[in-house]
Amino acid sequence: MTWLQPRAQGCYLDCTIGLGGTAERILEASAPDGVLIGIDRDPQAIAHAQTRLQAYESRISLFCENFQWVKSVMSLANREHADGILFDLGVSSAQLDQPERGLSFQQDGPLDMRMNPTHGQSAEDLVNMLPETQLANIIHALGEERYSRRIARAIVRVRRQSPLRTTMDLSRVIRQSVPPSYRSGRLHPATRTFQAVRMAVNDELGSLQTGLDEVIDVLAPGARLCVISFHSLEDRLVKQAFRRLAHDAPDEWAILTKKPVSPSVEERRVNPRARSAKLRVLERKPGWGDAQAGRGHA
Repeated sequence: MTWLQPRAQGCYLDCTIGLGGTAERILEASAPDGVLIGIDRDPQAIAHAQTRLQAYESRISLFCENFQWVKSVMSLANREHADGILFDLGVSSAQLDQPERGLSFQQDGPLDMRMNPTHGQSAEDLVNMLPETQLANIIHALGEERYSRRIARAIVRVRRQSPLRTTMDLSRVIRQSVPPSYRSGRLHPATRTFQAVRMAVNDELGSLQTGLDEVIDVLAPGARLCVISFHSLEDRLVKQAFRRLAHDAPDEWAILTKKPVSPSVEERRVNPRARSAKLRVLERKPGWGDAQAGRGHA
């Protein structure tokens, strides 16, 4: 909220509205007439946010859509520019805590993992259909998993006998395929593979790249883009995108966070799931549009 600086008469875009907590804070801070456009590809999240934010009904527009289509959503909302944009990436606690979403190896459920359960191939499709090499490459690239080839080999061997249908099916195969010492480490042995499969199922890096390319065209002068990531590959992509803009057009763009902002010790204690969060902030410099108009007039 400190970085977004919501104000009255502003237009704010929450690209991952989730349960609507941050959106509610933005609406409170931008009273009485600030507006919020909320996007989420999860229909359950949109329904929950709609209920939570009903007191602000006249000031919100919600869209069940992938945030890579930001420009289309802005057009549908009859808005050209936003005064602040937020991406809070990754999976939400609400999604993790629902076994039927298949996102957690801690609870048994169908091997789904889709952010929108009505669109695209599920994790079950992916782990049972992909060739071993492609599966290993996904687990290595997106999960940064050192035992990716062993895990992929084990998945293929087991699925020849019987398809993997549930989160416990996949978790069990992973656990049995890695060395005993890896099973008792700080992280659950299935953590990185589940992360990789989820990111592949939802094309999370591709969506982020497209979304970042689109939002820079809708940021108003003086507006800020805040991105919270939980994965090193996401953070690297955001960092590189910000640096490229600031390098190519230093008169237009400013990186406000020289280093990513991380949660405090107290926040990590209260909310352990925030431990890997990194916030980066980019600003389109105030008055940039006026300067461009002046040059054009001259």
